[in-house]
Amino acid sequence: MSDGPIYLDHNATTPVDPRVVAAMMPYLTVHFGNPSSDHSYGVAPRRAVAAARAQVAALIRADPDEVVFTASGSEADLLAVRGAVLADGRPHPHVITQVTEHPAVLESCRALHRLHGGAGHGPGRIPLGVDLLTVVGHKMYAPKGIAALYVRSGVSLEPVVHGGGQENGLRGGTENTASIVALGAAAHLAAEDLAHGEPDRWAALRDDLHRQLAEALPGRVHRNGHPTACLPNTLNISVDGLLGHELLANTPEIAASTGSACHSGARSPSPVLTAMGLPPDRALAALRLSSGRWTTQSDIDEAAEALCAAARGRTR
Repeated sequence: MSDGPIYLDHNATTPVDPRVVAAMMPYLTVHFGNPSSDHSYGVAPRRAVAAARAQVAALIRADPDEVVFTASGSEADLLAVRGAVLADGRPHPHVITQVTEHPAVLESCRALHRLHGGAGHGPGRIPLGVDLLTVVGHKMYAPKGIAALYVRSGVSLEPVVHGGGQENGLRGGTENTASIVALGAAAHLAAEDLAHGEPDRWAALRDDLHRQLAEALPGRVHRNGHPTACLPNTLNISVDGLLGHELLANTPEIAASTGSACHSGARSPSPVLTAMGLPPDRALAALRLSSGRWTTQSDIDEAAEALCAAARGRTR
C-alpha cells in the first residue's frame, strides 16, 4: 500500500497480513489432504482445522464446538437467519430485525418473508445473550472467502448447504483448510492486538483526524454517530457544502468510503444513517474513514491535509 493512496477503508476490507499468508501456505502445498480423510494425508489438515477453530473461539470467548466455518460472511448470515427459521418448527415463525442490519441479513429476511425470517451477527467479542454471531475473514486481515458463525450451544439451526456432514452437519462441503487456517491465524493476531491496546491507538488516530478536520474547517464538519460509543478505528463525518463522493473524487490521495450508494447514476443515502435520523443532505455528504493495523500518524496528517484542501476548493 506504500505506493498507492492512503488506505482508510479497512471497514470495507483489509489487506492480508503477511503472517496470515505464511500460516496458510503449507496447506496450499504440502498439507493438501482432505481433513475428513482417514489416511495420513488428512491428519495435518484435520489438526489445523481444529486449531483454527480453537483460535476463533478464543477471540470471541466461545467454545470451539460453537464455531462453524463458512465460505463468506453472507453465507454465515444466511445460515444464522434462514437456519434459525427452518429449525423453529412452527408453521409461521415471527422474525424481527432492524433497518440498520447488514444487507445479507435484510435480504435473507426479505426472502424468508415469502415464507418466514432471522437472527443477528457482528464481529468481536460476544455480548451477553447473543445466540449467533458472524466473524468475517477479510475484515480482519485474512483472505476473502472465509468466515465463521458462532452458534451458541443449544441453538438449533437447519443447514442451508447440505453435504457430507462437515461442520457438525451445519455446513456441507470439504473444508477449505488453507483459508480456515488463515482465519485462525487472523483471530490469534486480533486477540494479540486487543491485549496490546491496539484499539486505543486506533481511537487516538480517529479522534486526532476529527480534531484536525474540525479545526481546519470550523463549523462545517459534523460527526455522525455517538462520539465515544463507536468503533475505535472509524470516523464518519459530513462536511457542509459537499457530497461525500465529490469530496473523495477530489482527494485521490485517499481511499475511503461514502455514506451513499449509486444506483443507475442516482445517489441514495445510507439506510443506516437515515435510520439514525440524519437528513438526506447530511447523509449524502457522509464520509467513512476507517484506519487499521498499519495506519500511521503520518497517514492521518496527510489525509487531513488533503481532505481540507479539497473541501476548501470545491463546494456546491
